[in-house]
Amino acid sequence: MSDFFSSLLDTAIVPGFSRFGFLARSRINHWDQVSSYDLTGKVVVITGPTSGLGKECVRILAPTGAQLVLVARNREKCDDVISSVRTICTGPEPMCVVAEMGDLPSVGRAAREIATHFAQVFAIVHNAGALLNSREVSPQGIEQTVASHVLGPHLLTTVLLPNLIATQGRVVTVSSGGMYSAELPNIDGKRTLEMRPDIYNGSKQYAIAKRAQVTLNEIWATNERSVHFDAMHPGWADTPGVQESIPAFRRITKPILRSAQQGADTIAWLAAVQPIPGPSGAFWSDREVRSIHKLPMTRRSDTAEARTNLWNWCNQAIASYVSG
Repeated sequence: MSDFFSSLLDTAIVPGFSRFGFLARSRINHWDQVSSYDLTGKVVVITGPTSGLGKECVRILAPTGAQLVLVARNREKCDDVISSVRTICTGPEPMCVVAEMGDLPSVGRAAREIATHFAQVFAIVHNAGALLNSREVSPQGIEQTVASHVLGPHLLTTVLLPNLIATQGRVVTVSSGGMYSAELPNIDGKRTLEMRPDIYNGSKQYAIAKRAQVTLNEIWATNERSVHFDAMHPGWADTPGVQESIPAFRRITKPILRSAQQGADTIAWLAAVQPIPGPSGAFWSDREVRSIHKLPMTRRSDTAEARTNLWNWCNQAIASYVSG
């Protein structure tokens, strides 16, 4: 009965993505508290930890005994987060590593710093990124949304893969329900993940990047069986990113938005639960596996050729930054 009810919520979208969906599923399924899990001695890397879902993920995992490694572009803000959880940390004090996830040399340096400090990494949480209202480019000339949501995380995972394999660890990618509206572009020399300046739309570019994330999650799972790969969407959560990027949406939906803590629950759960009760490559929401398609057009676009081209393009884009 709980699976049937949850499917109804998911199909309806608005109740499923709202705080009502979270509250209903958490009560029906008697969720335990992730903060009570034991991750003593395990290294968990979290990007984008200084606000919103990332900050709440840090707070949820701080009492587990894990060694948290926080990858942030602003050291002062990162240090503030560390100070805010110091009294609830039961493991080592979190470590701050400075990197801008859209700047590939910066990500490469951060990844190698982490690899040097920790021979074993239990989990990476790819959370950093933002929805931009105007087109920006990274220092490498790549559209910023694609750089920070797709290429930066792909580089971080690639460099830390041996450290993840050493623990049979996991990678958790925070996607978005917005990706349900986006087709998978076929990067065949004519198309790219990056929208041209003359047709740029921040919300659409964000959805395309999020679609690429869940596709890459499935490809990683197929290519590397020693690590568990999971993507998820947090539903509609009231975060600073939502407030700043899509204020009209927030004004309309504010009464039903989830708290940041509710949005972060499944992120932290996937980073901590042992074993993960689902297949590698799965797409999750509210601790349950979901389909990555809701529309026929996105399913048709998800071809073997498009997947191969996406994988090859990402690897070519990061190749110069893997070894420094």
